[in-house]
Amino acid sequence: MAVAVMAGVEAHAAADTSVLRAFPSLIEKTGGWKMELARNGVADLSAFMQPGLAALLAVNARGQDAQPAARALWQEFSKARDALLGLVPTADQP
Repeated sequence: MAVAVMAGVEAHAAADTSVLRAFPSLIEKTGGWKMELARNGVADLSAFMQPGLAALLAVNARGQDAQPAARALWQEFSKARDALLGLVPTADQP
């Protein structure tokens, strides 16, 4: 992911990539309010990541340091992603 590269972090450093890949089918199986919350959450992620990435690319194109802003955007993305992943029940949850 471009934001992670600009931030100087590994894109999946804090996330289990198998859960990331399986998330769509897992949340669909979960269904109900969690599925609806996940849909809204993904829309929210898109709503702040698209303009955020555009802004970072503009800063970078001007030759300015985009890393601090990229780290902030990446942290927000990571928190939102982790919250969405938390909607999927684990083996020890009902």
